[in-house]
Amino acid sequence: MIVSVHQPQYLPWLGYFNKILNSDAFVFLDNVQYKAREYQNRNRIRTKDGWMWLTVPILKNGEAYPKISDVIIDNSQEWRKRHWRAVCVNYSRAPFFERYSGFFENLYSRNWERLIELNIYIIESMNRFLGIEKPVYFESRLKVKTRKTERIHDICKVLGADTYLSGIGGRVYLDEGLFEAGGIKLEYQDFRHPEYEQLHEPFIPFMSIVDLLFNKGAESLKILISKKESSGKLIKKEF
Repeated sequence: MIVSVHQPQYLPWLGYFNKILNSDAFVFLDNVQYKAREYQNRNRIRTKDGWMWLTVPILKNGEAYPKISDVIIDNSQEWRKRHWRAVCVNYSRAPFFERYSGFFENLYSRNWERLIELNIYIIESMNRFLGIEKPVYFESRLKVKTRKTERIHDICKVLGADTYLSGIGGRVYLDEGLFEAGGIKLEYQDFRHPEYEQLHEPFIPFMSIVDLLFNKGAESLKILISKKESSGKLIKKEF
């Protein structure tokens, strides 16, 4: 049994769903501290000039950020209106905009209080659109109390996993010996970003999954598991 874990992200990129696809079970890390300026409250979409961030504003109490499960959205800002407008402006001419636009219109018409509720709703909906059917768990409900590598190791043990699928960045911080001692095989995700037709050229990788869905529709899953590697580069634009 292959298990992977990750913090719930906002409009995640393709590699996030590739990890779920290549796991037998996926665990949301909802009991760890929120980190600013990562992907828990923001992600990129393609524009005619490059790309732009869609960022969900959050409230911060004091100096430290709370656990992911406790992060509150700052709804004094009109972020929902801005995000829906950005989706419409940049994807209204995409081949499959009409197929998915109703979902996003509804998404941004709803009142969201907690970031985790928003993110998990999006991820589970994207799984459904992609045709990914994998059991998901919440770290907080597994009653794991350890930290760092021990946390991941113990999650695997609780679920009866014999393999842990890590993102490639795990090579930097995971204690590989702990998995070996526990009889758990450690594998690193080998995700080669596929290239597909976007509305604008040149192709830019590392966009949110919404870019793939709006452009490729029902073909998205096949492209997501493709081994054809993209030669595109992330052209940075500030918006």
